[in-house]
Amino acid sequence: DGGLLHFQLGRLHALLPLSIHGVGLSLGGAAPLNTRHLQQLKRLCEHYPPALVSEHLAWAGDGQQFLADLLPVAYTSATLERTVDHVAQLQDVLGRRVLIENPATYITFSDSHLREADFLAELSARSGCGLLLDLNNLLISCHNNGGTAAHYLHSLPLEDVGELHLAGHSQHELSNGRTVLIDDHGSAVSDQTWLLYQHLHDTIGARPTIIEWDHDVPAWEVLM
Repeated sequence: DGGLLHFQLGRLHALLPLSIHGVGLSLGGAAPLNTRHLQQLKRLCEHYPPALVSEHLAWAGDGQQFLADLLPVAYTSATLERTVDHVAQLQDVLGRRVLIENPATYITFSDSHLREADFLAELSARSGCGLLLDLNNLLISCHNNGGTAAHYLHSLPLEDVGELHLAGHSQHELSNGRTVLIDDHGSAVSDQTWLLYQHLHDTIGARPTIIEWDHDVPAWEVLM
């Protein structure tokens, strides 16, 4: 409700547009949305009117316990229906359109009958939300679970992409000889991600873009 962080955020808001990015609403979860969390987010957006507001396609708790992680959802009609309702509730409370981010996934669920890109496209069409397209997550999910970036992008309503994320990833070898890519936010953006970013720029034009680098942060000159 005050203090140094709010002072710093206020100074930044006076100079730059803000993108408020949520990690804890659990929009894909089975439990109802946390109304206290929603109201706190609403007050934050009223105090520092942001250019963009976004959240993840994920779940993070069961209503009783918050797990502090972005856990994957099963891509089923029931999950889609529930997530559409949750996103609509979020947008009604905030009185604005929000962007939903594609996750980095490492497993698939046996009862998933929708592809991730189709799930996101339908979520956008039915709720009116926009998309936050994380290109690193897209490549990770395609590598780990099958599919191609080209087919993924073809399935999305790219005109609804309001923000792009770039990040690095690490590669781990499994005992069966396969490799899995891990979204680590602690390394340079890969060449493959840069190529995909250039393709998106040529296709839909410039979008607000964030490079996520949360630990082992290099010198400013490297980031630039």
